[in-house]
Amino acid sequence: MRTPFPSNWALALGLLVLPSLALAHPGHVLASANAGFLHPFSGLDHLLAMLAVGLWAGRLGGAARWQLPLMFMAVMMLGALTGLAGSPLPGLESGIAASVLALGLILAMRLSLQRPLQLGLVGLFALLHGWAHGGELGAQVAALVGMLLATGLLHGIGLLLAHQRFALAATLQRTLGAGIAMAGAWMLLA
Repeated sequence: MRTPFPSNWALALGLLVLPSLALAHPGHVLASANAGFLHPFSGLDHLLAMLAVGLWAGRLGGAARWQLPLMFMAVMMLGALTGLAGSPLPGLESGIAASVLALGLILAMRLSLQRPLQLGLVGLFALLHGWAHGGELGAQVAALVGMLLATGLLHGIGLLLAHQRFALAATLQRTLGAGIAMAGAWMLLA
């Protein structure tokens, strides 16, 4: 039987080459819808978390396909508004990295959680990601709209990857989850 282990190492080595993409919060202000839309693609933490939510929702199927992404987007918006108000949150970057690690582990281990816990975790992770974005919005509603559109697109890509027609094999989904978890662990240690 072939093991996915070597591909995990290849992904981990690839991530080490991209340290500048690890965090998407260099302290700049997002001033337009375009900047807001591009922002989630500029940081590995947000990119992986949003794809992972889509993959998880797609794997679960049924109502989870819309409940998890919608929960993420709604709570991320609330978190962004809270961050916009200037409320500091200690350990925010560590919390975001931990969310990437947790989502990766959920995918890699194919954890079976009750729907309220699924929604609660997604909401918590979205709050952290939104809070980080909020400080960068500079009171630009257009940037928030752009960011939400990109978030929805990334969730949609994850959903498509898990869809029956295009479904990644369970082993590949687990490998991808393990890679996401390793990236989250690396972000925590960096």
